[in-house]
Amino acid sequence: MKLEKIIDRGSKEKLYVQIYSIIKEKIENGEWPSGTKITTEDELCKLFDVSKATVRLAITELVKEGYLKRQQGRGTFVACIAPQTGIMMKTALTKDLTEDMIDERVKVETEILSKEVMSPPEEMKIYFSSKDVVYLIRYKGSVSGSPIYIEDLFVPMTVFPRIEDEDFCKSILPELIHEKVTKNIYKVIQNIEVTKLEGSFADILEVSEGTPALLIVQILIDSGGNLVVFRRLIEKVGRYKFQIELERVR
Repeated sequence: MKLEKIIDRGSKEKLYVQIYSIIKEKIENGEWPSGTKITTEDELCKLFDVSKATVRLAITELVKEGYLKRQQGRGTFVACIAPQTGIMMKTALTKDLTEDMIDERVKVETEILSKEVMSPPEEMKIYFSSKDVVYLIRYKGSVSGSPIYIEDLFVPMTVFPRIEDEDFCKSILPELIHEKVTKNIYKVIQNIEVTKLEGSFADILEVSEGTPALLIVQILIDSGGNLVVFRRLIEKVGRYKFQIELERVR
């Protein structure tokens, strides 16, 4: 693992920020792929000729932002979840995804369509460890008898071993994670895009194939940078309500 760039001691930019930027660039350009064990803190100290506190600040910031994850007794690794470019907003984690999605005055009827233990789907393996076995719960949400969304929850069995015993019609998954496992949710990454409904998704939502829909992916991460829950929601266009409230810090 090479780090050709050196820090500029004549720069006004703090040393830990320079180290942070060098490592971040290696991850973003693919030189350090997901799962790579990074150079130890002691080696980074020697390489950059800085204190351990400086290196630790850089590493901690990269862990917070989802680029790295720490594994006790093993070291620090490039996380499977690579942050995507775009606008980043930080806010308090207080609501469930469907609370943000649907007007709170609307009564949503929830039905569990299926539950199963499985390997992560091929398109999601970038987010999971190669050894992960996940528990999939598929919901359908309806309003006045009309289906409006499908929600899939993928939970690693190592995170929630007794997940099969829970009643997910009566509980919100993030709250269950906080209450029943030690891996508390620290951060959420949410992506929203437009897709087209195909196959069983179109059938469940009672629309024609090719109908536009919103695809919302929510990745819940613990303080060590590990994935706790992967949520995928497909919703009919026209009902989504996305509100952002900004307040000046005094």
